[in-house]
Amino acid sequence: MISVLVGNIKGGCGKTTIATHLAAAASSRGLRTVIADCDRQRSSLNWLKRRGVTPNQITGLDWSKAVGEMPEKAQCLIIDAPAAMRHKAVEELIDFADFIVVPVLPSAFDEDASAQFLNKLAEVKSVRKQKRTVAVVGNRIRSGTKSAIGLDRFFASLGFPVVTRLRDSQVYPALAAMGATVIEGGDRRARDHLQDWAPLTRLIGLQQ
Repeated sequence: MISVLVGNIKGGCGKTTIATHLAAAASSRGLRTVIADCDRQRSSLNWLKRRGVTPNQITGLDWSKAVGEMPEKAQCLIIDAPAAMRHKAVEELIDFADFIVVPVLPSAFDEDASAQFLNKLAEVKSVRKQKRTVAVVGNRIRSGTKSAIGLDRFFASLGFPVVTRLRDSQVYPALAAMGATVIEGGDRRARDHLQDWAPLTRLIGLQQ
């Protein structure tokens, strides 16, 4: 089974956007996909409600109060982690995950908080022994700007280079409101963003 934890202690960095897109990528491959929402706002579960019935259905789990059981025969688990996770909670969720995806925004405040989270991850035995793959993803990036270049340099200096950069675009909130993602490529604007996701989906093994 493919299992991915999407997390960061910084709120508003795009965890749910990435979690829902990875779930859509797995589902579009025909994998029996589960998205576990650990946040009290239940944003991923609300996205699923707006999504409705699709040919490759995604199962939603409410883990906002406690980590629950996995459905039988699940082939892909995406965990949408809460912000401000305690150290114990980090370790518990990492036990489920082969990959840890860390969304970051190009700002000093986000870099500082993300660095704290990555340092916390580095203390976890399975990460320290490289039994888990950590992937930093730049979110809401404007290519060629000083902040984008600085983001790459900052995380590379921490030993966690940025795997891919998702461009800043209104297409994401527009599609989220319909329970959709750019992964499905429903219109030209969505298809323009697919290449941004390719390095991440290829790393995880969700490439079409």
